[in-house]
Amino acid sequence: MSDSTFFYCQRGYTMTYRHLTYADRVAMETLLNRKCSKADVARYLKVSRATITREFKKGIYVHTNSDLTETEKYSADLAQKNTDYAQTSKGRPLKIGNDMEYAEYLESKIVNDGCSPAAALALAHDLGMKTHVSVNTLYRYIDHGLFLKLTNKYLPVKSKRKNHKHKVRVQKRMSAGQSIENRSDEVNSRDTFGHWEMDTVKGKKGTTKSCLLVLTERLTRREIIRKIPDQGARSVVAELDKLEHRLGQMFSKLFKTITVDNGVEFSDYENMKRSLLHDGDRTKIYYCHAYSSYERGSNENANKLIRRHIPKGQDIDKYDDAYIQSIQDWMNLYPRKIHGWRTANDLFDAEINKLYAM
Repeated sequence: MSDSTFFYCQRGYTMTYRHLTYADRVAMETLLNRKCSKADVARYLKVSRATITREFKKGIYVHTNSDLTETEKYSADLAQKNTDYAQTSKGRPLKIGNDMEYAEYLESKIVNDGCSPAAALALAHDLGMKTHVSVNTLYRYIDHGLFLKLTNKYLPVKSKRKNHKHKVRVQKRMSAGQSIENRSDEVNSRDTFGHWEMDTVKGKKGTTKSCLLVLTERLTRREIIRKIPDQGARSVVAELDKLEHRLGQMFSKLFKTITVDNGVEFSDYENMKRSLLHDGDRTKIYYCHAYSSYERGSNENANKLIRRHIPKGQDIDKYDDAYIQSIQDWMNLYPRKIHGWRTANDLFDAEINKLYAM
């Protein structure tokens, strides 16, 4: 054990009897990972060694090392989960159990409105509800089955962050236009408005002819979702033409750039960027590197939200325009952590007001 770890473990000697808090458990996990003994942990937390031994049993799990050997380790989260469950079984009053209105609101937002637990808590806070629980606590309540309808099946699937510095794959065909490498720092930084990512969401292979054209504004995360008749380049151009007709001269201010992948539906570079209303181009089109969907990260996240409503393998032909519009509205009114729990509509409307004020 290093000198710094030794002195860290030696803080405090007077032992008292008390229940460990979650913060204590995190400290215990940290100390044990630093090779402190249970006696050292007991001294640091000012509790008996017996308390630490009992606590260790609550959070013990088997960890597989890189050499495939196994080691018993302690998890603060696991210990807290088991403690909460034991207290619930004893009938200890839960914070959320004293406020049924709060519990029902959270359940409704997650089950009926498709919010994440964090988003539901943020909305409850904005309404000024008296009761407050943390995101971790709410997840534990759900995990222990404390709600009538709300179970883990309603929770968004957690994804692992990918390391994109790996395989070099050969692109089957060249991009039709400018590479993303030519995109300006202004676009890359996400500090300015009017830069979009565009993708398609496809339905059941071999069955669905239509698909969804999805545009995501990079700063505000505002979504435009349109059902188009097929996955052809002509249909994509036709939808952009409709948008330009509707927006008029504002189109070029709203759509300064659009970044796409190398799918065949985006192969008509010239007609995607040219304007119907005036000479010259209506926007700039940039193409991602092959097999690099992470370069359209906002688009990819949007597609995951769409899949909550239209799972993979579904026939998109059976969904009408009204249903597609409802998905778009839900996404644009969804409170987002990255925006301080404001919605994409909130930020988008603010940017539009700036444009009209110029």
